[in-house]
Amino acid sequence: MDSRKIREKFLHYFKDHGHEIVKSASLVPQDDPTLLFINAGMAPFKNLFLGLEKRSYTRATSSQKCVRAGGKHNDLNEVGYTNRHHTFFEMLGNFSFGDYFKEGAIDMAWELLTAGYGIPEKKLWVSVYTDDDEAYKIWNENIGVPHEKILRLGGEDNFWSMGNTGPCGPCSEIYIDQGAEVGCGKPTCKPGCGCDRYLEIWNLVFTQYNREPDGALTPLPRPNIDTGMGLERLAAVLQGVYSNYDSDLFVDIVQLTEELAELRYGQDSKRDISFKVIADHSRTAAFLIADGIMPSNEGRGYVLRRIIRRAIRYGQVLGLKGPFLHRLTDKVVDLMNPDYPELGQSKRFIEEVVINEEQRFADTLFHGLSLLKEEMDQLRSKESHIIPGSLIFRLYDTFGFPPDLVEDIARDDDFSIDLEGFDKAMAEQRATSQRSWKGSGQEVIPEIYRMLDSRGLDCRFLGYETLRAEGKVIS
Repeated sequence: MDSRKIREKFLHYFKDHGHEIVKSASLVPQDDPTLLFINAGMAPFKNLFLGLEKRSYTRATSSQKCVRAGGKHNDLNEVGYTNRHHTFFEMLGNFSFGDYFKEGAIDMAWELLTAGYGIPEKKLWVSVYTDDDEAYKIWNENIGVPHEKILRLGGEDNFWSMGNTGPCGPCSEIYIDQGAEVGCGKPTCKPGCGCDRYLEIWNLVFTQYNREPDGALTPLPRPNIDTGMGLERLAAVLQGVYSNYDSDLFVDIVQLTEELAELRYGQDSKRDISFKVIADHSRTAAFLIADGIMPSNEGRGYVLRRIIRRAIRYGQVLGLKGPFLHRLTDKVVDLMNPDYPELGQSKRFIEEVVINEEQRFADTLFHGLSLLKEEMDQLRSKESHIIPGSLIFRLYDTFGFPPDLVEDIARDDDFSIDLEGFDKAMAEQRATSQRSWKGSGQEVIPEIYRMLDSRGLDCRFLGYETLRAEGKVIS
């Protein structure tokens, strides 16, 4: 079953069960300063969970665009090193706003997985929060899952929250046994082990509380249901592959990278890291730009810039010379446009933004990598595998070479980095700059402003209100 049919089956199953199909929200949160990006399917419904907003429906379903590359939920550094982590993904979800609760959520999830998608019941395991006897009873008595296939796990695994504040509650996770051949081989292996044998595919969150800024849990006006299942994981399971990158959502992007690099994916595990990073990051870049985010040095724009530059660096590992990433974002647009038309509408713009960023970063990457390689060779000759903070600072200060890329390179070459030393060097530079400003600029700038003020200068920043304004040159 291809990914489009998987998505469609999910949405229409819940539509047939009284849910409103809700279009994916933008990746940029609306009126929510607590989030850098939309990072879960429930995020656009946050005010409904809090009882602050009412809509015409009490049941909803969606396939929500999500990015986890900053804030509490940040998978950026895991991408490439596992088969299932992504910075961009689609979250399939069904939601109840004071309508059905645990029993309804569990019944529908089980029916869709087994009868709808045809997953054998014998392959499925579940977990519940350690003291959630109600959920345990539903799984065992209503659904018929045997006791030995129901695990009670603690808060780290089975208590979900969107962020440091906001809706939260105990959850129940559904796992699929992918077979001993992809497991760790330990006799104690079971869901929650961390190996690839038991893959979590669906998380049912029983949202009962709001976490306040002081950490207190306040009961919500009405208990709610928030479920999330990654389309990428489900596609891999239903298509019979162990890696998300072998599913139809990624295979065309990986194949284009193979053509550009004249290398094969799947023949060298270390080299495969680069293929995975490029495939993931090209999707993220395309979707972020389509939603109006531009590369910059702060906030969301900095995350986008970091993602693009990380992909460029891994392209160089594969021997790719010159701009290449825009070719892959074009492929992403072609693949995903039928379901996300905003991509097609922004195709030319996405290409221009990515090419521009590639060209800007070319010199930085060349000079920075040359110096870093030279210094790492010297460190190896001294049998040292720690990149000093002073070098990281020099790369950043001289070439604008990002510290996070140094961290990636160090990780790939079995080095560690002295981030504490880098932070110290940065602090010293700031202190020096402040002393310089206090000793010179402070004396000059006020004098200029005093002169202009004597002429009736009225200086107000209008950038938050308009992109264009008129002014008068008076000096």
